[in-house]
Amino acid sequence: MISAKQIHKGYKELQVLKGVDINIEESEIISIVGASGAGKTTLLQILGTLDKPDYKTDSELIINGQSIKSLNDKALAEFRNTNIGFIFQFHQLLPEFTALENVCIPAFIKNTPKLEAETHAKKLLEYLGLSDRIDHKPSAMSGGEQQRVAVARALINKPKIIFADEPSGNLDSESAEQLHQLFFKLRDEFKQTFVIVTHNQELAAMADRKLTMVDGNIVG
Repeated sequence: MISAKQIHKGYKELQVLKGVDINIEESEIISIVGASGAGKTTLLQILGTLDKPDYKTDSELIINGQSIKSLNDKALAEFRNTNIGFIFQFHQLLPEFTALENVCIPAFIKNTPKLEAETHAKKLLEYLGLSDRIDHKPSAMSGGEQQRVAVARALINKPKIIFADEPSGNLDSESAEQLHQLFFKLRDEFKQTFVIVTHNQELAAMADRKLTMVDGNIVG
């Protein structure tokens, strides 16, 4: 599902990624751990096409069979919205919109018809136990509920891959555990691939593989 070779990234004098190689299979759940500053989030953003690596002669990034280096900005945005979903520590829901409206946003960007998008969004929210929160705005929901809305938003376009950056970092322990179990349930039912950056050792240990980053490299 993801093949990355010799991924480099630097900012002025700081070399954040130093030639990372990584291969991730379809339906795998991968956790990436390491100390702050190890390069975890930078790697996640590059694998998720939110940022571009410093391409070297032998650098390569292929996602779901598509060479990312060959895409222009417009084609890359379309590819991202179709194939990739994102879940962040801070859910980034728009406060003026309801749960249903927040979930529909990526579908509307993809030009999905309104009725089709809303029907699918309602099914996702019901699947995630939020049928009674469809018309609520974020301020009327708990942190765990807001994060599940963010999960529904990530799923709306039926992406092949979900990237999650500290998804439970802002949740209490019970909500975090529920979210972690949800990832595995989604993988089993929809065959999606998850790449999760986390400091939560329990979540990291649950993954199919745990990758450790140190100083811009994967060491194990």
